[in-house]
Amino acid sequence: MATPSAWWDNWVEEALATLDSLNVLRSLRPICLRKGNHRMIPFEAVLQNVPDPPKFREDRGAFEVFDEMQQWDRASVEVEIGEATFLRWMHDTPSSGDEIGYNTADGDDGFGVYNEKFRKLILFSGNDYLGLSSHPAIGRAAAKAAEEHGMGPRGSALICGYTNYHRLLESSLADMKKKEDCLLCPTGFAANMALMTTIGSIGSLLAGKNVTAEDEKIAVFSDALNHASIIDGLHLAQRQKSVKVFVYRHCDMSHLNMLLTHCRMRRKVVVTDSLFSMDGDYAPLVELADLRKKHGFLLVIDDAHGTFVCGKNGGGVAEEFGCEKDVDICVGTLSKAAGCHGGFIACSKRWKLLIQSRGRSFIFSTATPVPVAAAAHAAVVVAKHEAWRRQAIWNRVKDFHLLTGIPVTSPIISLIVGSEDKALQASRQVFLCRYLLQSGFHVTAIRPPTVPPNSCRLRVALSAVHTREDLENLAAALSRCIDFQETRIYNCNSYARL
Repeated sequence: MATPSAWWDNWVEEALATLDSLNVLRSLRPICLRKGNHRMIPFEAVLQNVPDPPKFREDRGAFEVFDEMQQWDRASVEVEIGEATFLRWMHDTPSSGDEIGYNTADGDDGFGVYNEKFRKLILFSGNDYLGLSSHPAIGRAAAKAAEEHGMGPRGSALICGYTNYHRLLESSLADMKKKEDCLLCPTGFAANMALMTTIGSIGSLLAGKNVTAEDEKIAVFSDALNHASIIDGLHLAQRQKSVKVFVYRHCDMSHLNMLLTHCRMRRKVVVTDSLFSMDGDYAPLVELADLRKKHGFLLVIDDAHGTFVCGKNGGGVAEEFGCEKDVDICVGTLSKAAGCHGGFIACSKRWKLLIQSRGRSFIFSTATPVPVAAAAHAAVVVAKHEAWRRQAIWNRVKDFHLLTGIPVTSPIISLIVGSEDKALQASRQVFLCRYLLQSGFHVTAIRPPTVPPNSCRLRVALSAVHTREDLENLAAALSRCIDFQETRIYNCNSYARL
């Protein structure tokens, strides 16, 4: 007689078969981090001449900064993969990462790998836009904090996990975003979830034990292509029955204005990505600011891909378009251009207190480890003072345009594979990915449901530490597969249909 465990094995197998038939099985692509292939200073030297633990001030003198690219910067875009991973990728075989094994033949740390052959690739699929993940000042800050405090208090921020390191990081982020305060969250995903559920709680808190009247509910207007974390957060907010969600067409201000005009609810919120992660286009913040004045809504942006990259001081897309004062709440991440990990919500002190009281993904998560908070603060300071990195990434954006003719406007470039036939889309996408992989480039294939149906694409992400030569080689490889002259450009944004 079959056991419940066997039943579940069969059901899971059937579910996987369905995903496979839909061509949406996800696969890991493990990068090999071997001893000696990360070109940084030896660990023995890491703890020498490092600053004292941080105080509540930013001091450039506490961190070593540079005026141009250094040898270690390339470690963030030059990677290696094992031959087994390469073969799995070439055959489009799903992987759970088990092709990388461990041994202790070269030491007792367990981080050796069984693979003997490796392929070097130039990474064009990461989100480390400024190349800060390999910066020695950031590594030193983490090492110093780990040496002195271990991983720090292990608890939620509301219990024992919040330290002077966290407060210093929050203060520096609030200053960068020109907001009164900031709340750290475990990830950018958790930050959006916490904010959306908090917004949803306002209606129920104000209604008390009464059922929220229709016109007293909170109306949230969300861009159709907002990040999954916003969408999932709004789904949870709706369960409180005090929120009504309206989805407006992507960046369509006429549609949004119509929805706002016909909405009778007083409490209105508009939430949008500032720089869309899969299309590389910007939310029309100037127009949103005008609509905010007209309709009196709360404006929330997710600036995950714009923070540190856009604006003279790295303040993000709102700074770039001169709309910082029009944005009420700004969600961001430290796991992209900062090269570290974590999320944050830049807001007023009043909003911070409410989120830390009602945002479940914040309340019930362990706080960011102290070494990570120390590293992230170092990244904020380094990004501020090494302004050449922002200039460099925009130079690479210009290079891509000059080399391909595609009028890109951001470091995120979507090359959408043509044909409405799903099978042909998938086939062509696999061919392009394989060819680029063989040519030495790590470029990610993006498929539904991450992107809308009939929009399979190659997502190219540029970094400040890519060189002009890297772009020339990538453009040459792409030109052997596609004809740039026949590429159709959509809305003059950073995506094109091949």
